[in-house]
Amino acid sequence: MADEDDLPEQLRIRREKRAAILQRGQDPYPVSVPRTTSLLEIRQKHKDLPIDVGTGIIESVTGRVIIKRDTGKLCFANLREGDGTELQAMFSLDKIGEEQLELWKSDIDLGDIVSVTGEVITSKRGELSILANTFALAAKALRPLPVEHKPLSEESRVRMRYVDLIVRPEARSNARLRPAVMQSLRSTFSNRSFIEVETPMLQVMHGGAAARPFKTFSNAYEMDLFLRIAPELYLKRCVVGGLEKVFEINRNFRNEGADSSHSPEFAMIETYEAYGDWDTMAELTKSLIQDAAKAVFGSHKVKHHDGRELDLGGSWKEISLFDAISDAVGEKVTGESSVEELKKIATKLGIKLDPKWIKGKIAEEIFEHVAIKKLTGPTFVKGFPIDTSPLVRAHRTTAGVAEKWDLYIEGFELATGYSELVDPVVQRERLVEQAKLGASGDLEAMGLDEDFLRAMEHGMPPMGGMGMGVDRLLMALTGLGIRETILFPLVKPSTGDE
Repeated sequence: MADEDDLPEQLRIRREKRAAILQRGQDPYPVSVPRTTSLLEIRQKHKDLPIDVGTGIIESVTGRVIIKRDTGKLCFANLREGDGTELQAMFSLDKIGEEQLELWKSDIDLGDIVSVTGEVITSKRGELSILANTFALAAKALRPLPVEHKPLSEESRVRMRYVDLIVRPEARSNARLRPAVMQSLRSTFSNRSFIEVETPMLQVMHGGAAARPFKTFSNAYEMDLFLRIAPELYLKRCVVGGLEKVFEINRNFRNEGADSSHSPEFAMIETYEAYGDWDTMAELTKSLIQDAAKAVFGSHKVKHHDGRELDLGGSWKEISLFDAISDAVGEKVTGESSVEELKKIATKLGIKLDPKWIKGKIAEEIFEHVAIKKLTGPTFVKGFPIDTSPLVRAHRTTAGVAEKWDLYIEGFELATGYSELVDPVVQRERLVEQAKLGASGDLEAMGLDEDFLRAMEHGMPPMGGMGMGVDRLLMALTGLGIRETILFPLVKPSTGDE
């Protein structure tokens, strides 16, 4: 914080006003202020009130001062509550008295939170209003609100979401959209008799996905721990224990890059169903998304923030990953294609190869390069390489391929689903291979989780599994980037005072 003498003028003046209020023996931040109803309730109760009438009803309301017009003997202000509802407050000399009117003019600034007590009326222009008898300061704003005609930059919106919520209706709408979507997701699961569980965020061993973890140290246990990258291995333990249909809406942490569709900390749905497979998971995923769209928009057609429409209804497209590659490069590519063949194709396409990439990783990179931009509506991309899917069952008829799909909407991956691998012997072999990759320097490779294998050895029923990013689901529904769908995304601290 800068020294008082170095503060910008607006900040200095507001601090001087605070000091003057304290000097008078008043509190600019009182414990409580009068409040009998909300602005929304007043608007609902008196929506049909004729022009220029009084109700005789006295109410106390609270709100942030958004507009302030001081005009001699009659002053006006627009108050706004957290839900965005606004109401006019009027301060008349003959009603409130000279002393209170002057204090309103001198003490109150835009952005201050106030309580106003008075009669509910309509003005001569028909504006529903509170004609003040008295007012009280609820919280003095020491910083001014942004200038109305100069919108906040995206960076400022993210860094100061609290200001964004004050000034921008879209921000408030986005914040309220998320819990509505969460409620819909839980309702869909509940209707299908799924049990919601909670699994550890701090884990002895990271697993359940190919991702670089965040590492920490427990002083109490004197051991390294990892923030979970996925809850998969614990949820599967639940299925072994007889909880045949489980889900978790959780926070995951991956020590990777951040861009328009990735965040190091993100919300995720993960679910498993005994005696299901990748097809039942695809049907469940489609229902979850369509139900959420219907719940918040009233239709499977959603309207994005820029006016575009996205139709999430009807049947969704399915394509084969290797067929899509074959069509794009003009030669047959399968799960049995050699690593040399794939490297040759990748080089022709100008893909920069990492020496540590295994065969399946190269195939996936080729797919992303040649096919993703062609995916228009919701599309299930099916049949991923077996060597990049260590927790997934091999395809029942196609060699070199796992029963795994990725769901793409609007050009980004939204969800992934599997027929889960349940054979503990094969699973051990797969995790041993992952451990070898880790030992050779692959920071995303999973370790050999002996407790998980022990659980599998007690008998894991056939099952399907699915994971879906909640933040990405909001992206699909709104057309916004991930930093707008997360209320407080991770950002680097700014330098200096803002």
